[in-house]
Amino acid sequence: MQITELLPVLIVLATPFVGGILVGIDRKLTARMQERMGPPLFQPFFDVLKLWGKNPMIASQLQPILAFGYLGFALVSAGLVAFRQDLLLILFVTAIADICLTVAAFNAKSPYSYIGGRREFLSMLSYEPVLLLADIAIFLVTGSFTIKGIYTYGKPLLLVIPAALVALQIVLVVEMKKSPFDVSGSGHAHQELVRGVYTEFSGYTMALVELGHWVKMTTMLMILSLFWAPNILIGGAISLAMFFMVI
Repeated sequence: MQITELLPVLIVLATPFVGGILVGIDRKLTARMQERMGPPLFQPFFDVLKLWGKNPMIASQLQPILAFGYLGFALVSAGLVAFRQDLLLILFVTAIADICLTVAAFNAKSPYSYIGGRREFLSMLSYEPVLLLADIAIFLVTGSFTIKGIYTYGKPLLLVIPAALVALQIVLVVEMKKSPFDVSGSGHAHQELVRGVYTEFSGYTMALVELGHWVKMTTMLMILSLFWAPNILIGGAISLAMFFMVI
């Protein structure tokens, strides 16, 4: 097997690790801006390992299946990006991952989880049309919904449809659960939602959800890098700049 054929597989396997490091950077920079020392850079990985070793409190029989589904569909969407497949298919697979998380919250039979799940669903309904419109804009410019079509187009999309990049950056804010789009899972309003959509997750199910969140965030950054597709390094720099702007 040639390295070019193996590279997309390596990219998919790397997405949770990249996402975990980015979350660690997020925590560290946020702490510094608040004049605190902050946790170690690799603290998110320690948290996931600790969660995996805990005995979970299973709220429903479907919860573990849906937690695995959330991570699984997130990895599939990352794989579709890595293999330069259809943007619409990526959108639909990502939506299925979000639905798994929302259904798991609804199925927990907890009022806090239910309210968080409802807000997560409304949040999904707000940004999915934005993703669809961005995909349509890319199709109108390149004549293709595939990522291969973006690369063969040969001209940076940022110079042609910069508004689509701005719209996707807003979606990135929602994906990273930054204020004011963190209402579905915020841990700040304890008297209201406790942990929102994540209230009834614990142990390995919460670890799976965290990993899925990291994969989805990394996948979103990979899509943002397509706006300078002819040059991967510049595209990666643009996506990282979008990430730090969100922080």
